[in-house]
Amino acid sequence: MANRLASRPRLRRAAVLVTVLATASGIAVYAGASGAGAAPTPSIAQVQKEVNSLQGQVDKLGEQYDAAGQQLSAARSKLAQVNTQASQAQQRYTAASSALASIAVAQYEDSNATSIAGLLTSGNPNAVLGQASLVLQVEGTHNQEAQNLLTMAGELNSIRQQRQRTESGVEQLTTQYKQQFTSMTKAYDQQKALLDSLNAQQQAAVEAATVGGSTTSGTVTTSPISYPGPTGSQADAAVAYAYAHIGDAYVWGATGPTTFDCSGLMYAAWQAAGVTLPRTTEEEWAGLPHIPLSDLEPGDLILYNGESHVAMYVGVVNGTAYIIDAPHTGAYVERIPMNTSWYADSEDGAVRP
Repeated sequence: MANRLASRPRLRRAAVLVTVLATASGIAVYAGASGAGAAPTPSIAQVQKEVNSLQGQVDKLGEQYDAAGQQLSAARSKLAQVNTQASQAQQRYTAASSALASIAVAQYEDSNATSIAGLLTSGNPNAVLGQASLVLQVEGTHNQEAQNLLTMAGELNSIRQQRQRTESGVEQLTTQYKQQFTSMTKAYDQQKALLDSLNAQQQAAVEAATVGGSTTSGTVTTSPISYPGPTGSQADAAVAYAYAHIGDAYVWGATGPTTFDCSGLMYAAWQAAGVTLPRTTEEEWAGLPHIPLSDLEPGDLILYNGESHVAMYVGVVNGTAYIIDAPHTGAYVERIPMNTSWYADSEDGAVRP
């Protein structure tokens, strides 16, 4: 409950003067003196541009992280299904091979009995398929049983191969998922280091023009407030859910119930209203109907910054149009005026679930 009642924290002030250098691959931060020979301190506008660029990287990586998580979850679910199928196929194969081995021993009194019984009890469907002609030597009324065994051997072999491919896929997706998290953390740490290099006044100026930044045109709310609108439609229910979770912490990949990333909040809000949205911003942009920003209705989603970020339009209160957003790591779900500078400057368009 403490997180939900807390205001959005400011990043701490650096203890020493830090000079920030822009590089082709990002930024470099180092502590240094402000005396002769020191590199010139970048302007607030330059820092704002760099912070927004890094936040864009974090947002895009975050959406890729969400997509990789979806794929990994689906792959793990598929693996569980394949394991169940393999276990069932193994039981059928084992029962059939044991029964046919008993028939072979009873039918033959020479070395064939030993050969066939050894093959059938080996537990190796590949070997059985490779020695099909030997299996089919079990004659008479047992030819059908022999054919059935070969069919079961083929089925078991196929399922085992599918399980191996699925296990390999899960392993690759797990690696990808971890790499996305590492990349996000690196970009976020760069952004935090850049902001930490500024004093409190400079931080305020930069954050006013970044995602989740403050504004002079309205009030940013990070403590729970009552939903002031109607409750009759699915859109109303989605908006009410978003209001109820103002103050919850931002966490990469989270879809609730008490932590969210930007698209995770949209997903959870509309799911609570009985509508399943695409999980990532790119999927939302590609899969939902586009609407003009001039036709926004409460519950509509606004996409930002190359479709890497999303917030929910929640209507006009006392003359101010508001959105609810889960901004970034270190922040909380907040209600913020739609015309806040970063948001107004970064709008790509809107979609309607």
